[in-house]
Parts: sequence; C-alpha cells; structure tokens
Amino acid sequence: MTDVNWNTILDNIPDLASEAIVSDCFVKPLLKYLGFTIQEQYPEFKTGCGNVDFAARKNQGSDIFNQSKTNPHLLIEVKGRAIGAGARINLMEKTPQYRSTHNQIKQYLLSPNCKTAQWGIITNSVHIQLFRRHGKVVHPATPCWLIKKDNILDIVTRIKDLIENPLPALVVSLYNDKGGVGKTTTTINLASILRKQKKNVLVIDFDPQQRDLTDSLALQPTKTKLSDCLINRSLNIKDAIQPFKIKTKSGEVRLFDVIPSDSGLEKFMRHDQLAEIQKRAARLNDLLESLKFNYDYILIDAPTNWTFFSQSCVYASDVVLMPTKHTNFASLKNASKVILEFIPEIQELRDKKGEYGPIPLPIFFNEHKPTETSLKRANHEIKSIISLKQGDKLVFNPDLLPYFYPKYTKGSPDQTIFSIPEYAIVASAAFERIPAVLKHKTVNDYYLSLAQEYFLYE
Repeated sequence: MTDVNWNTILDNIPDLASEAIVSDCFVKPLLKYLGFTIQEQYPEFKTGCGNVDFAARKNQGSDIFNQSKTNPHLLIEVKGRAIGAGARINLMEKTPQYRSTHNQIKQYLLSPNCKTAQWGIITNSVHIQLFRRHGKVVHPATPCWLIKKDNILDIVTRIKDLIENPLPALVVSLYNDKGGVGKTTTTINLASILRKQKKNVLVIDFDPQQRDLTDSLALQPTKTKLSDCLINRSLNIKDAIQPFKIKTKSGEVRLFDVIPSDSGLEKFMRHDQLAEIQKRAARLNDLLESLKFNYDYILIDAPTNWTFFSQSCVYASDVVLMPTKHTNFASLKNASKVILEFIPEIQELRDKKGEYGPIPLPIFFNEHKPTETSLKRANHEIKSIISLKQGDKLVFNPDLLPYFYPKYTKGSPDQTIFSIPEYAIVASAAFERIPAVLKHKTVNDYYLSLAQEYFLYE
C-alpha cells in the first residue's frame, strides 16, 4: 500500500493525542496498509467480553464483514497518547498501562464472539505490538516497538507479513530448572492427548545425557542425527524425524513424530566443541523454522540446568510450560528464576532480531497428592517467592503473580493452581513404551484437562 505516507501521518498526530485522534489518524491508515477495506473493518466490535476498538476480516463472497459482524480475524485495542487530563499513556513493556492493555487484548481474543480471531494489536501510535492467538495461547508475535519515522515502515510491513503468512505450529518447551518434576512424562502424554484431538504433533528430545524421552519410546536416532544437523547445514532436519507408532487391533498407527536425542549431542557439553555450532542457542530455532508448516504443536523436552541445551529449547519456543511439585519447593523457586531471569535473557537476544519470545505459561503441580498440611506449606512458600516489599508492606510481584496464581485478581483473590493428580499407571506405562493416556481413561482425562487448560480452545 504505497499510498500511505507514514511520516506525514506521524507528523499530524498531536503529542498528547486522545484515543479518538489516534484511531482516526493512525489506526485507520494502519488497517488500510494491512489490506483491509472500509467494508472489512468494524469499530467498537462486541467481543462478548466488552468492546474492542476495531475488528477486521477479509470479506468472503457475499459475507461483508461490516454487515455480518462475525468471525473477526484481527482485533485492535487503541489507547491515546494521553488521557484527558494530559497525563501520558505509556505502553512500554512492564508498565502498569502495558499490562492492563495486554490483558485487554488477551481477553478479547479469547472472547465468545472472537473464536476465529488469530491476531491482536495494541497501540497508541507511540508503541505498537502484535499478538498471536494459537488455540488458548495468546503470545506476543513481535516486540513492543517504539514507533519512529525511521522504523515505522519496517514495523508495519513486518506486522503485515506475519498476519498474511502465519506459521501453524506453536512451539512449547517443557522446562524447569529443577529435575524430577515429570517433564518427560508430561511431554509424551501431552503429545498423545493433542494427537487424540486430531492435532499434528512433533516431539523433540534435546537432552544430551539422559535421553529419557527417546528411551521411553524405545526409539533410535535415524541416519541423519540431530547432533549432525546442528553443525552441518547441508543436512535436512526432516530426515532426523521418525514416527512413533503404537500397535492396535487394526495394525500399527502413527501417534506423533519424534526427533530423538543422540549420543553425539554430548560433545556439545564441551565449550571447544560448542564453538562448532553457528549462532549457538539460536541454531535449534533455525532448524525448526522449516517444520512449523507441518505441525500444530512442536513440544521440546528440555534438560534441567541453564546450559546451551536448555537455552536452545527456550530460544526456539513461543511458550514455556513449567511442571512443578507442590512438595518440591526448589521446583517452585526455580520456576520463578526461569520467569524472572532465564526467559528475559532469551527475550533480549530475540528482541535484537526484531523477534519476540518466549513467554512463560502458569506453573502447574505435577503428580499431585495433596494434604491440607502440604498445601498450606506450598502456599506459604509461593507467597514468599512472589512477594516483594513496597514501602512498609508486602505485595505480590506483578511479574510473578500471573504465573503462580493466574486466576488471582484484587476483586477475586483466587489462588488455584492447576494440577495433575498422582496416578501409579503413569509411571508404569513408561516401561511398556505406551503413553499412559492410551492405557487408562482416568489418566486420559487428566491430560485432556491439561491440554484444555493451557492450549485447546474449541
């Protein structure tokens, strides 16, 4: 859309522009640049959970969007540069106004009238950020950019390209900087339950030493190994994939695909060998790019400890799912470290490339067998972890609260944490090389609940 002059548009927006002015002078030209005609956009769209400032969708034959007002594809939440009294509105990440607006677009994207919406934008013409919805997951698809004359064209072009060329897969790392929390078991059973919901799933074992997932499925690496693909750019990562099949009465059935771990990965634990991998922790992400068109979910079983291997897993991910145990207080404390230190470290690396990711998902209790006493101790520990001093009182850290108590609000202090109950057959199934969800209905229901809690939005 070459007829949009962004420098002129920015010059014509007053320094303390109201929301209405930002909508008229910036968002309407933005929608035009993104390829939406007047008939393909609608202001004050009723989401079912409040009104979003703009919704848009391409017309489909006789279905004119601003007439039918159904099945939106893109939502835009607009803020002014300042409120009526003149106080500036700051949408820079981690500010209270950013958090509030982020929560708004997330709520709208998950609203009853927006089940078809895949994209959301927040902007006040000073900052802008694109969000993607994949099932129940809403995650940033770009950094929260500060808009300038010398970058505005690149920003809106990038947003346009992402909206028009989405990658189907959601990449999920299962990681906690503490072992023994059931990452591998969760990965296998979550992959199985997603496949039962007709999703195409790829699982990656990126543990160089234990290789529990590969062993649990009784798999061996193919001739083309993951370790070789990290350093040899002439190899095709697709050749390292093999199907995990189960026997049924009607014969073998492919459940999901796997890239197994292999012994060659161990050499990269040595710093001198690690130097062979171009782009280091970013290399796995590069390898996965070509696979994202073939799957709905890519699940990565990440090893414990913050090394090249776990850094690579997190770097390649859109979201990080963190199993914990309510009786393992180190797993709770380490989850906070992942949220506050490790993930921001990777976000900073990706931000330099104009990318964004990953974000943490709320923790869950794995293999949960609670007692009143143990739950009381766990909640005491969590409150200690997520509290910070503000003046003379303790308050919950807003950077941790949504990931430990995701349902908590000032009006409703709900401290519920999702949990997978302990069940003996989950452990025993690993010895039979069959995911537990395929052996027992109760376990199936547990992991279906997990998938519905975090991922599935049907």
